[in-house]
Amino acid sequence: MNLPAEFMARTRQLMGEEACTALCEALQQESPVSIRLNPLKSSGIPAGSKPVAWCRDGYYLSERPAFTFDPLFHAGVYYVQEAASMSLDLVMRRYVGRPSVMLDLCAAPGGKSTLAAAALPQGSLLVSNEVMRNRSQVLAENLVKWGNPAGIVTSNDPADFTPLGPVFDVILTDVPCSGEGMFRKDPVAVEEWSVDNVGLCWQRQQRILRDIWPCLKPGGLLIYSTCTYNREENEDNVAWIARELGAEILPVPVEESWQITGNLTGQDFPVCRFLPHKTCGEGLFLAVLRKEGSVEDDEVPFRTEGGKPERTKKGKQKGGKGAASLAVPEEMKGWLQALADEAWDFRVEDDRCLAIPQQWSGLYDYLRSRLRILHAGVTLGELKGRDWQPHHSLAMSTRLNRGVFPEASLDYTQAVAYLRKEAVTLEPDVPRGYVLLTYQGHPLGFAKNIGNRANNLYPAEWRIRSGYLPEELQLVGWQ
Repeated sequence: MNLPAEFMARTRQLMGEEACTALCEALQQESPVSIRLNPLKSSGIPAGSKPVAWCRDGYYLSERPAFTFDPLFHAGVYYVQEAASMSLDLVMRRYVGRPSVMLDLCAAPGGKSTLAAAALPQGSLLVSNEVMRNRSQVLAENLVKWGNPAGIVTSNDPADFTPLGPVFDVILTDVPCSGEGMFRKDPVAVEEWSVDNVGLCWQRQQRILRDIWPCLKPGGLLIYSTCTYNREENEDNVAWIARELGAEILPVPVEESWQITGNLTGQDFPVCRFLPHKTCGEGLFLAVLRKEGSVEDDEVPFRTEGGKPERTKKGKQKGGKGAASLAVPEEMKGWLQALADEAWDFRVEDDRCLAIPQQWSGLYDYLRSRLRILHAGVTLGELKGRDWQPHHSLAMSTRLNRGVFPEASLDYTQAVAYLRKEAVTLEPDVPRGYVLLTYQGHPLGFAKNIGNRANNLYPAEWRIRSGYLPEELQLVGWQ
């Protein structure tokens, strides 16, 4: 890898000659491989793995498996994420201790959002946003697979959030950056790097922060991160947030053995820098700030009390054909687990039946009236002709009632064929109708068994497009 001369000079000035040399040598090495388990779906740990010290569910793998061909990856049992990015878990365990409304503003492809979904206290709501339309579809796919029922996926510019006002207790801004921390994983990042681009990035980051700052509640938490090394996009922007927007910079509890680097600019405030020559992971910068002001400890915005959701007059959107006259069939309400501490707002929108956690119905309507929502809660089913067809979101949800649909277990070859959206033949004793297909006990999706064959209902846009298997196929082993 030939690193840009100007990048080398700037990094040498920031870190010193010795550290710059060590960093550049590390960037010539292979990236470590790590995954993070879904605590509501996984039941073991990867064989031969080592834990990521700062993340409860993170593990380093000794080599890179064929994730694309692993049915458990598609079932949302784990997420492939580089280890430094998992430091969000450390921050949330330290500072988010009560039910909260959280926004992941620049969320695609979904690594930090799936982590946040697992780390947030029970009773929280996560809004995951991505402005780029193609990337927002990938985000929605990964959040659906993760199975969090208290989540909303949006696709909006940060400026679209500004009129919402102080809705969020926590905002994560993993802002678009010059990508220096991704050099060894992405050759394009090296080719596109320039000093001018660094300047464009820090200015764009400040614009994003100005747009979203009014949406953070007084006393709320802003988590700021980049995957780059320079000071302009990192320490200098954090100092700007504190000075211009009004915030206190908070410490992150790290252990000395992790070799996480602090502030490199001489400014007297705490930050975390993950440098590949010192810490096993890619380059990442992280800072935590608390907005000036305070709110009552028991205040949770838009929480519905008394069992009946609040609605906003602007909350209605134009539905699909006949949507206004459709009612949610009682039997579909039983497709979700009936937990004592959960209640659902069932509704039909655009010929789809949704289940929204009732405590967040008011906020959902408020957001829906102002933002472009791609996914929310659990999509139970979609109207096909006169019949309700169970939706893939239901199969992936951690609240799926496993006793409702007959199940058929697939072997590895059948599972990969299903994920390619190929024809699947079920055993003769499998009942006709909608069947939940599983692999090693984990739901993969639905099929409609019509006797001599089964119609594959896996989402076409999510299918495995590769038509071959590697000659030496290696999957994640479990113990």
